[in-house]
Amino acid sequence: MRILYSFGITLYAFAVRLASFFNTKARLLAKGWKGWRRKVDFKKLDGKVAWFHASSLGEFEQARPVMEAFHKRNPDYKICLTFFSPSGYEIRKNYSGADIVCYLPPDTRRNARKLIQLMHPDIAFFVKYDFWFNYLNTLNRNNIPTYIFSAIFRPKQYFFRWYGHWFAKQLHCYRHIFVQNDESANLLKTIGITNVSIAGDTRYDRVTDIAKTAKPIATIEKFLEQFNGTKVLIAGSSWEPDERNIKTFLDRYDKPLSLILAPHMIDEGHLHNIEHLFGSDHCIRYSVLNDSMSENICNGRNILIIDNIGMLSSIYQYATIAYIGGGFGKGIHNILEATAYHIPVCFGPNYHKFKEARYMIAAGAARSYDNSDELTEILATWLDNEEAYNKAKLSCEQAMSEEGGSTQTIMSYIEVA
Repeated sequence: MRILYSFGITLYAFAVRLASFFNTKARLLAKGWKGWRRKVDFKKLDGKVAWFHASSLGEFEQARPVMEAFHKRNPDYKICLTFFSPSGYEIRKNYSGADIVCYLPPDTRRNARKLIQLMHPDIAFFVKYDFWFNYLNTLNRNNIPTYIFSAIFRPKQYFFRWYGHWFAKQLHCYRHIFVQNDESANLLKTIGITNVSIAGDTRYDRVTDIAKTAKPIATIEKFLEQFNGTKVLIAGSSWEPDERNIKTFLDRYDKPLSLILAPHMIDEGHLHNIEHLFGSDHCIRYSVLNDSMSENICNGRNILIIDNIGMLSSIYQYATIAYIGGGFGKGIHNILEATAYHIPVCFGPNYHKFKEARYMIAAGAARSYDNSDELTEILATWLDNEEAYNKAKLSCEQAMSEEGGSTQTIMSYIEVA
C-alpha cells in the first residue's frame, strides 16, 4: 500500500507540472517545488526546530495561535512553516513569526527523508486534515514527536472504509491527536486510536485575537461618518447570487442603511458587475476613496466596495450585521471572523458541512436562508427589532466564549526538551 500511495503522489506531482502550463495555481506550486533543496536556506534553522505545516491560508490561521504560543513559551526554538497550497504560501511567505517559510515538496519517500534531514525538526505539528504519510512515517522513524490539532474526522474518510486499514495504521505515528469534537474522537476509537483529546478549533482563539487587536481603518470611518451612525451591513466574501439577494433586500428595505461589500473575486469584471447591479451612483470603491483627499467624494453613496484582499477580518468591527457569502455555491466562507465581534451573521443554505455554522445557528447567533424573502425577514428583524438583535448578539458572545481556549488546551499537553 505504501508503494501504491507513493506512486499516486508521483503521478499527482507530474499532473501538477503538466497543468502548470495553463493553470496559474499549478504554475506557482510547480515553481515552489522546483529546486527546493537549493532554494531554501535551511542553515537558518540552527539549534532546536519546530516544524508547523499548514495546507493553505485557512489552516495557517488555525496554526498561528499554537505557533505563536509555542514560540512564546520556547523562544530558543526556530520555526519552520511549510505550505501545500499557493493560496497560503503566496500570502504568508513573509510571515515574521517563522524563520523559514516554504512549500512542502511532494510527499515521496525521498523528499520526506531529505526534507527532515535538512530541517532536522525536534517537534512537528500538522493542522486539521492534511495527512502526508511518507512525511509522517519518516518523522516517526526518527522519533520526532508529531502532533495534529484542530483535526476533524468523518465517517466517509478512507480511514474508516473497508480498504482503509493501512491509512488508519499511519495515525499511530502521531504522539497525540487533538480533535475538534466528540464525533471525531469516537470515530478514532473504532479503529483503535486512543491518544486523542477534544480541544476544539483554534480558529476561535485566532479570530478573537484579531478582534481584540483590530485597529481603526481611517478610510472606512471616512465612508461611515457621512451617515451619522446609520446601521451597517457588511457582506464578506460575496458571490453573484449573494449580491443579487442583497440587492433585492435593499430595494425592499426603506430605512437608512450602509452596505460594505467585500466580494470574494475582485477582478475588474466582477467589480463592474457589482456597480451595475447596485447602481454606480450608489457605489464607491475602497481604492478610490482611500486615494482621495476630498471629504465629499462619497456624495451620499451608501455602498462601499472593498477592492482588495486581506482587510475583511478587521472591517467586521464596523458591522451591525454580517452577511457571509458562498452559501449558494460549494459552501460558506469564514463566519468566525465576523462572530469574533459578537455580531449576528446570516448566510445561504449550503452551510451544513461547517461545524461552526451549525453551532452558531443552534446558539441563536446565526441564521440561514433559502431565498430573498427569507433574507429580507432575517435582516429586517435584526435591524428593526432591538430585543431580537440584542438577543442574537448575546448568543454570539456566549458561543464564542464557550468555544475559545483550544490553544491553551493544546499547549498544556505539549512538552519539549
